[in-house]
Amino acid sequence: MNQKRQEVDPGIAYILWACGFLGFFGIHRFYTGKVTSGLLYFFTLGFFGIGQFVDLFLIPGMTRERNLYLLYEATVKSHAEAPKVTLVKKEDTDPMLVLLKAAAAQNNVLSVGQAMLATELPIEKVESLLQNALKQGLAHIDNDEKTGAVRYYFDV
Repeated sequence: MNQKRQEVDPGIAYILWACGFLGFFGIHRFYTGKVTSGLLYFFTLGFFGIGQFVDLFLIPGMTRERNLYLLYEATVKSHAEAPKVTLVKKEDTDPMLVLLKAAAAQNNVLSVGQAMLATELPIEKVESLLQNALKQGLAHIDNDEKTGAVRYYFDV
């Protein structure tokens, strides 16, 4: 990123413009990146001298335009050479692990609603997950002593 950017200097462009008096018309246009009009000026003696005179006033704009173009090219090149970043998708967490962590946080007791909140899964999947926990011996089902609601007691 610390590369020196190439710039077009208006002073040099004026010196090349003055070379037109020595018969080298249009060299300043080559320098500012205007190759086609530079060729036209070269073969028509500075567009019959009129173009050479007009360019006396246009050189600052031509150099500014060329410098903007060179800045754009340098920026594009530096972005193309920049290191690429690859995003790695985080592996999905096992819903059973999320359920067990939620149970541990709730004194090893969960209702269906608490399991849904913990896993962020729909009720059908949560019920299937709870049934798997029962089958695998990770939990047992019973009713709450006070309310009679269904509770899942985990052995975590």
